Amino acid sequence: MAQLVKRAFKFRFHPTPEQAGELARTFGCARLVYNKALHHRTHAYTSEGRKISYVESSATLTQWKKTEDLAFLNEVSSVPLQQALRHLQAAFANFFAKRAKYPTFKSRKESRASAEYTRSAFTYRDGQLTLAKMDGPLAIVWSRPLPEEAQPSTVTVSKDAAGRWFVSILCQDRIIPLPATANVVGVDAGITALATLSTEEKIVNPQHERADRRKLAKAQRTLTRTEKGSANRQKAKLKVARVHARITDRRRDHLHKVTTRLVRENRTVVIEDLTVRNMVKNHTLARAISDASWRQMRTMLEYKAQWYGRELLVVDRWVPSSKLCSACGAIQRSMPLNVREWVCACGASHDRDVNAAKNILAAGLAER
Repeated sequence: MAQLVKRAFKFRFHPTPEQAGELARTFGCARLVYNKALHHRTHAYTSEGRKISYVESSATLTQWKKTEDLAFLNEVSSVPLQQALRHLQAAFANFFAKRAKYPTFKSRKESRASAEYTRSAFTYRDGQLTLAKMDGPLAIVWSRPLPEEAQPSTVTVSKDAAGRWFVSILCQDRIIPLPATANVVGVDAGITALATLSTEEKIVNPQHERADRRKLAKAQRTLTRTEKGSANRQKAKLKVARVHARITDRRRDHLHKVTTRLVRENRTVVIEDLTVRNMVKNHTLARAISDASWRQMRTMLEYKAQWYGRELLVVDRWVPSSKLCSACGAIQRSMPLNVREWVCACGASHDRDVNAAKNILAAGLAER
C-alpha cells in the first residue's frame, strides 16, 4: 500500500540580477536576526538566569524593525526572518536535549547561505515558483517533475560556495513499496571496497577525492599565492569551491545508486554501527574515511528502507566481525588491518571483508 511522506525536491535555478540581489539581502537579514536573537537569549540567561521563548524572540524582532538602525529588515520578506528564529529555537531544543552543542553564531563566510519560505511567502502555480518581494518566477531547471498535484509547504533557497543557486521544495509524495523479496544481505563498509556484501560481492569505492586531488591541490596553491581581499583571491576561492562541489556531487550520486540498489534488491539490510567521528582521528586513514562517507550512506539506507517497506538492522560496533570465523565461530586473538585473507583452524579460508559481512548479517538476524 502506498504511503504519503514529506519529501524535498532540490533543483538548480538561475536568478536575474534583481532576484540575486533580493536573495542576498534576505540571506544577510536572516543571518543578522539569528545572531542577534542568539546573543539576546545568551545574555538573558547568563545575566538573569532567564530563558527566552520563540514567542518573546518574535516580539523582540518586531521591536527591532521599528528602530532606525534595523529598519532595513522591513525591506525583505518577514517569513525567512521568522524562520531563522524557529531554527534557533530548534537548535536550543536540541542542545537542552543533549543532541547537539550550544548554538553558534553564523558567519557571512559560511560556505552555504540560505533562506526558508513557508506557504504564505511564495506562490506555486502552473509549474512556476514566485517568492515574496519578487516580481517574477524563478528560472528553475526542472531536472525531474514534482509529484502530481503537488502543493509545496516549504521552499528553501540557497547558494553554495561554488556560486550555484538551489531551491529545495518540500511537498508530499506518494511512495509505492517495492516488490516483495526474501533476500537478506550484510554490508561491511570499507575503503578499498566501499561496501562488501555477504554475497561475496564487493562494490568499488570510486575515491572521488583522490581522483581530483591533483586538481584540488593546484587550485589551493593558486589561492595561497593571492593577496587577501583582492579580486583574484575571490576568483581563486571560487575555483577551489567548484572542485569541492564536483567531488561532493559525484560522491553523493554514487551513494544514491548503491543504497537504492541495496534497498531494492533486499528485504533486510544489516550494517555495522560505526563511530566515524572517532575513526577519523586516525590521521593515516582520516582522508580516505571521509571520502568514503559511511555516515551519509547509512543515512540514505535509513530513510530509503523506511520509504519502501524494507528493514534496516544495525549491529553493535563491538561485534568482532573481522576476527570471528563465519564457519565455526572461533575468534582469532588478533587481526591487524594489513591481514586481508586468513585461514581458520577449522580449515575455512576467509577474505577479511567478506567474512565480516557474513558475521554482520548473522549478528543482525540473531538480535532482531
